Amino acid sequence: MQLKSIKLINAMFLALSLGITSIAGASAFDEGLKAYNKADYTTALQKFQPLAEQGNASARYNLGVMYNMGHGVPQDAAKAASLFRQAAEQGVFEAQYNLGLMYEDGRGVPQDDTKAASWFRQAAEQGVAEAQYRLGFMYEDGRGVPQDDTKAASWYRKAAEQGHASGQNNLGYMYIVGHSATQDHAKAASWFRQAAEQGHADAQYNLGVAYNMGHGAPQDDAKAASWFRQAAEQGHAGAQYNLGLMYKNGRGVPQDNAKAMSWYRKAADQGHAVAQNNLGIMHSNGLGVPQDDAKAMNWFRQAAEQGHTLAQNNLGIMYEMGRGAPKDAEKAMIWYRKAAKQGHASAQYNLWLMYDKGQIAPEDDAEAASWFRQAAERGHASAQYDLGLMYIKGQGIPQDYSGAVTWLRKAAEQGHAGSQLNLGNMYNNGKGVPKNHTEALTWYRKAAQQDNAIAQILMGVMYTEGMGTPQDYIQAHMWYNLAASQGNKNASESRDLLADLMTSQQVYEAQALARKWVSTNRQ
Repeated sequence: MQLKSIKLINAMFLALSLGITSIAGASAFDEGLKAYNKADYTTALQKFQPLAEQGNASARYNLGVMYNMGHGVPQDAAKAASLFRQAAEQGVFEAQYNLGLMYEDGRGVPQDDTKAASWFRQAAEQGVAEAQYRLGFMYEDGRGVPQDDTKAASWYRKAAEQGHASGQNNLGYMYIVGHSATQDHAKAASWFRQAAEQGHADAQYNLGVAYNMGHGAPQDDAKAASWFRQAAEQGHAGAQYNLGLMYKNGRGVPQDNAKAMSWYRKAADQGHAVAQNNLGIMHSNGLGVPQDDAKAMNWFRQAAEQGHTLAQNNLGIMYEMGRGAPKDAEKAMIWYRKAAKQGHASAQYNLWLMYDKGQIAPEDDAEAASWFRQAAERGHASAQYDLGLMYIKGQGIPQDYSGAVTWLRKAAEQGHAGSQLNLGNMYNNGKGVPKNHTEALTWYRKAAQQDNAIAQILMGVMYTEGMGTPQDYIQAHMWYNLAASQGNKNASESRDLLADLMTSQQVYEAQALARKWVSTNRQ
């Protein structure tokens, strides 16, 4: 399973700023400021209130902070918003930014993205990095402003150049996907690094992906694992999953199923569906934990209920096989169908097999055929193989050797040994394609190299008869011997008959070749 690709993680909604701005002048304000910093909110209120009523912008802003936080006064978002508005209209950028947040969140004012964007813009134009970032996000998302990646990137850059970590991370993302700029993985990695070094978890995760994939940074599993770990330790579910995957596969860290399980669980507990599915697989196979089908089903179910197609298919398999729960064909069908409807090829094929075996009845024959063909069209090799055989036999569909060749070839090119064998037969017999012994030999060899005994016998026949290749008894004897070693009596008889036509030296050479093949190809 591959690591998840880089994606934009929405920025966390930020709390209102708590900063108290000082102004030169009136000692009453300075006294209020000192009192507030000592948490003497009663005195602060006494000093700020009159100044605010007299139109002092900073006093209005600071009094708004007190109402927003409930410091020395009952918490009152509406009063806070009113005071922020007065200060914002007087140009106080903190007030402009905070008022934008209140409109964005609908606190103390009706929720209004357009007004939020307007106030963010006023603060952003005064150089407030957080406002620049949030305005960029609104342009990217098309909230309160027309969607515009170019403007989004421009505001992200302004924030990023001030060292704003989320702005740096999101600007990196824009370079990854090529929004508003030429795709540039190196620039993306550079911005991710600047944010990651500030402890930004999303950027640490994204930088880990860059090192893992070799995109914009040299491919380096150890560095990828290091950045994933930093993000994972901050609770980043994607990083926790990826770190678990690296422990599972021993990439960048020593292979350790127990540690893989630990990180998968942290991500799974946050609802990460892929981690939940992988936990199910680990429990099902007893990797890093005692084998436990009931726990496997529990994790598969959690992922399946989130719509994870692989987990839905796995849950269907568990019900069909009676692992972790009593056998239940109907429940298996339900989960297979959920995954099949989302285009999961294995689920489509498994659903067809249940119909074919008579475990459940399809709504009609067309439904069964539809799932089967969809699995084949989505690249499921076994479905393509079976469809090819159905065309050969004329089973359920008109006999069509050309159609058979088409589907057998698709599966054969994916390495399906049975399809390679049958495609070789089609060339050998001239069915659906012109007869071509050389091409037949090519496909027989591919299947034989996968230790398919029938293909190995046919390789022996081709070399014995000199079909598609010069006659070679040594090669023929080797292939017969390999098939015979799998218990095939026909291969044993053919080998022994051929040996009568060979010298003892030739037999010795053939046996040596067979031993070498076994040592290389069989574990």
